[in-house]
Amino acid sequence: MTDSQRPATGSPAAGPTSSPSAGPLAMDPAAVIRSKPYLVALLLAAVLGIPISAVAYGFLALVGKIQESLFDDLPRAIFTGGVPAWWPVPWLVLCGALTGLTIRYLPGNGGHSPAFGFKAGGGPTADIELPAIILAALTTLSLGAVLGPEAPLIAIGGGLAALTVHLIKKDAPPMALTIMASAGSFAAISTLLGSPVLGAFLIMEAAGIGGATLSLVALPGLLASGVGALVFVGLDNWTGLGSFSLALPSVPPAVDPTVATMAWALAMGAAGALLGWVIRWIGLSLRPVVHVNRVLVTAGLGLVIGLTAMAYQLISDNSFTQVLFSGQDALPGLVENAADYSLGVLILLAVCKTIAYGLSLSAFRGGPVFPAMFIGAVLGIAANGLPGMSLAPAIGMGIGAMCAAMLRLPLTSTLLATLLLGTDGIVVTPQVVVAVAVAFVITNMLPEPAQRQAHDPAPAIEPGRTA
Repeated sequence: MTDSQRPATGSPAAGPTSSPSAGPLAMDPAAVIRSKPYLVALLLAAVLGIPISAVAYGFLALVGKIQESLFDDLPRAIFTGGVPAWWPVPWLVLCGALTGLTIRYLPGNGGHSPAFGFKAGGGPTADIELPAIILAALTTLSLGAVLGPEAPLIAIGGGLAALTVHLIKKDAPPMALTIMASAGSFAAISTLLGSPVLGAFLIMEAAGIGGATLSLVALPGLLASGVGALVFVGLDNWTGLGSFSLALPSVPPAVDPTVATMAWALAMGAAGALLGWVIRWIGLSLRPVVHVNRVLVTAGLGLVIGLTAMAYQLISDNSFTQVLFSGQDALPGLVENAADYSLGVLILLAVCKTIAYGLSLSAFRGGPVFPAMFIGAVLGIAANGLPGMSLAPAIGMGIGAMCAAMLRLPLTSTLLATLLLGTDGIVVTPQVVVAVAVAFVITNMLPEPAQRQAHDPAPAIEPGRTA
């Protein structure tokens, strides 16, 4: 059974479905909300939001500390002339080996494969799968692979919440597990995307929650998310380790929509859809190779990612860190210093990040959001020199189009692009909407990249492994 065929256990979108036959969730939501057990669930969601968000904050802090130590402090202590371009290569090989070993030998396959994006359905992460998800994500994110932390955090938050409910009441009904797991996921990414509401919206749209069920599941989740946001702020002030919230300190000034920018929005949407298809094609086409020898091939892919980052630094004289990692930390500097990048360097950066992103999707563990946003911003900055184009709408259109192509969540993609630009995002919303709509439509019209088929020999080589 392949990832595309099996239930998405531990997937970012693991949560309730809105099917009328979905068991306990088919009952009258209004009656459930008025019930005493639901009020208890709200209280428990608020309480769970504290430790789960603290765990998420600690995980992100650990990832950031490892990145800083290995890719900044250590090489600067060894080399006097700056960090050499080859420095990330051995760490990416180690990243692939450790991630491959985790997926190969620990239960749970290290979580959901990011090559398939965000998927609806499934249940909360099983407690036996949590160690593999944590370790696979920690090595992937810390050692340079191009994926984000949102998907692992969602799975970890949901799994920890479900585990807590099991410990409190072993025979808890499925509805309670579903609601609390969703609340845990909400809390885990409460400020990661810049707003608790945006993180909650991502989960709800990915899980396909709608109708009356939306209120039933969303209320505990939003409550846990709000508490989690307070915990993130408090821990930031207390520890000084950082807020780990996506934000642009310097935002380019927005301009009113024009005929030219609206026309360019069509082109940007098409470009995002085509580039997104290429990235998914890289990730999906390599999966059969990964299954031949999980550890060796994943280490080899890490080597190629490291060499790609090395080539970028040698050619552009910019840091290899722009190619590696999720892009969340590099995005503010990229936008702030947009005028310092030549068109050639921007194209090179987009190509290198695209290659590294596609390779990471095929074998590593993480989320697809932040690399898509970074590549979209690069495209937007590169398009800024087009006739009639301005920087703010170009960045917004690029981010929106790439997110729509990679996530296939048009509403979330629009919010990601506009909210990131702050108040200026309101002005550029029309262009972003057009770019997102075009990217979403073209993405769904394009043929699906080849996926691993049921006759893939991986099960015979790796018994019990499906990811």
